Formats: sequence, structure tokens, C-alpha cells
Amino acid sequence: MQIRIICVGKIKEKFYRDAVAEYLKRLSRYAKIQIEECSDEKTPEEASPAERTRILGKEGERILSKIRDRDYVIALAIKGKPLTSEQFAKMLGGHMQSGTGTVDFIIGGSLGLSEDVLRRADLELSFSAFTFPHQLMRVILAEQIYRAFRILSGAPYHK
Repeated sequence: MQIRIICVGKIKEKFYRDAVAEYLKRLSRYAKIQIEECSDEKTPEEASPAERTRILGKEGERILSKIRDRDYVIALAIKGKPLTSEQFAKMLGGHMQSGTGTVDFIIGGSLGLSEDVLRRADLELSFSAFTFPHQLMRVILAEQIYRAFRILSGAPYHK
């Protein structure tokens, strides 16, 4: 199974980079996983609604350019469907068994995701009603993917 995390922006903080790298290393025994970054747009502090829409549109175009027609796309969105770790594992396991080529997880920038990206998504997934920094979201997502593979393999994990 191939997994791609397509995300807006770069991680500047070393501790986030280190955490993501650790989970990618752990995941390498279960799946081929890669991170693809799209450049983010500068967002003025007091951005108008029109500016926000323009920024989301530009970032969305960059994201969509990386998605292939046959990919299964999961957009991380606050208003998405919440799943337990077990349900998440079952969903990933289903894609493994069905032979889905690539599962793309999409993490937006500080403003979220454009409507075009959300329309392209096969699933909108919520990790929480809380808002997280998009850099931290990479760590959380990588950990949950790792946890899912541990669940699927019958290995112990923290409940």
C-alpha cells in the first residue's frame, strides 16, 4: 500500500520534523509512505474574506496538481467524519485489501482547505473539533496511521 501525505507549508520546528521522521521510520515496515509539500501563501493578519478565498484557491490548486485520478483522497477537515482509531484502522485495512493504489491524506494550511479540494476528497476526516497547527497535524496523522497498522497487525498499542 502506498500512502501520501500532501500538505501545505514546511515544518520549521525541529521537534515536529523529528517526530514525523520517527513515525515515518516506524511505518516503513508496513507501507510505503511519503510526504509532499505544497508552498503556502502569505496570509495577512487581517485578511478579508476575498483574500482568504484567493489564498485557499491558490493552495488548493497546488494540492490538486499532486492528486492523481485513481487516488483515494482523505481530506482532514474539522467538519469531517470522526472515527475511532479502530475504525480508522479498519478503513485503511479495507483499502489494503481492495488494492487501492494510493491513499492521499490532505492537510491544509492555516486557513484550511479550499472547496475544490474538499469536493475532490473521497472522505472528509475529522480528528477533533479542536483546531490544531497544521505542522502538529502531520505528527498526529503519522501517529494514527502507525497506530492503525499496529492494530491491523495485531500488535499491542495504547488504548
